[in-house]
Amino acid sequence: MRTGHVNREYSDMTRTLTLALASAMLAGAAIAAPIELGPRPYYLIDRMEEGALKDKLLACQDMDMTAQKFSIGHRGAPLMFPEHTVESNRAAARMGAGVLECDVTFTADKELVCRHAQNDLHTTTDILATDLGAKCTTPFAGADGDTPAAAECRTSDITLAEFRTLTGKMDAANPAGETVEAYMDGTAGWRTDLYAAMGGTLMTHAESIALFDELGADFTPELKSPSVEMPFDGFAQADYAQKMIDEYKDAGIAPNRVWPQSFNLEDVLYWIENEPEFGEQAVYLVEWSEGFDEQNAETWNEDFAALVDQGVNYLAPSINMLVTVKDGEIAASEYALAAKDAGLNLITWTLERSGPLTTGGGWYYQSVAEAVDNDADYFTVLDVLAQDVGVDGVFSDWPATVTYYANCMAQGM
Repeated sequence: MRTGHVNREYSDMTRTLTLALASAMLAGAAIAAPIELGPRPYYLIDRMEEGALKDKLLACQDMDMTAQKFSIGHRGAPLMFPEHTVESNRAAARMGAGVLECDVTFTADKELVCRHAQNDLHTTTDILATDLGAKCTTPFAGADGDTPAAAECRTSDITLAEFRTLTGKMDAANPAGETVEAYMDGTAGWRTDLYAAMGGTLMTHAESIALFDELGADFTPELKSPSVEMPFDGFAQADYAQKMIDEYKDAGIAPNRVWPQSFNLEDVLYWIENEPEFGEQAVYLVEWSEGFDEQNAETWNEDFAALVDQGVNYLAPSINMLVTVKDGEIAASEYALAAKDAGLNLITWTLERSGPLTTGGGWYYQSVAEAVDNDADYFTVLDVLAQDVGVDGVFSDWPATVTYYANCMAQGM
């Protein structure tokens, strides 16, 4: 019998929902839009072990689902759609993601665009199959014997006009590829190229704002660390951080609809000091690093009290930092409990991201690998994050699962 199942009682009288649906992030969580979750949440629930959580989730299968801000589209819905494309984000919104993400970087002419990294065009677009491949920082070189294929293409290698000529593909590369075509054909077997066959439509940051607003969603842009030395042609880090916020102001977006993110604490502190209305919801991203132990405070890099003193209200650790295994069951980690005790609001990333849980779930689930053995455990992990950790939102590569959970567990509130 697999361990790691959380068997808590759920009833109208006794269950205590610690989903932050009453928090600022989730105020007005229901969004008027047609929601179609598709079969995946129901497929996962059918395969759950018997218990109170499964019973509760099954009881919600006929309810009308609405979009929820607890459900955050991670680059859209990149489990099956090319990330950071119009199509990926429309799919995420259709699955009820109430908040959508644009990872923000910049082109050679310092225009802001949506890409996960400044230097990922060779794996996320068709640039290598175009004449622009010659402009890459490292043009493609095919695999040769024991030497893997190599390429590095940055948004800063090309202008915005050139960026607009590219199409998105699934983020992948085959290091054994001897040709461009073989190198670009590296999509993992548990993803699909089905929705990439016609190419994905890339977006500028400003275009993402217009799209997400049209879809009725809120915004969580992430200022990505530049691959180029800053200042870049006179464009300093502060200019970069300010320009991202300015594009929301120019679009007339209320600050309480925006959760600007960065792994760089200095960016977060810049927003707190210089754009306090946006800084109120600025999110400091952190991730599992070498030597980290979610149960041992001596291994943690974050000083929670100091962050709060500096005005940081939101911390976003990776999932593996917030959950652990206690007595054979998935539970909130000491790291998570300490962060909450310090007064930080928590957001986490990324559900359904790093491969099937049948094989341990990869990097995101390394702290609970011994307690997961099938994809139905996504709901168990999600339940612990919501009920025991008390996160305000969960990024997912397939938002339907989180949307279903948020609707079901908020029923009657």
